[in-house]
Amino acid sequence: MPISARNQLEGIVTSIKLGGVMAEVVVAVGEHQLVSVVTRQSVEDLGLAEGDKVTAIIKSTEVMLEK
Repeated sequence: MPISARNQLEGIVTSIKLGGVMAEVVVAVGEHQLVSVVTRQSVEDLGLAEGDKVTAIIKSTEVMLEK
């Protein structure tokens, strides 16, 4: 499916913590970890599980950097 977002990072799901409504999904991208908070329903609809290969798509109006 084509998408306009250019910031796409491929990684592997390393953990999923399910809450009542939300879920925390940790994705290993190389040597770094990316944490995404999504709805529990989205995790279930996608059938996400640890070890799954996923693409993290980042669409934001602001990215902060610190040095």
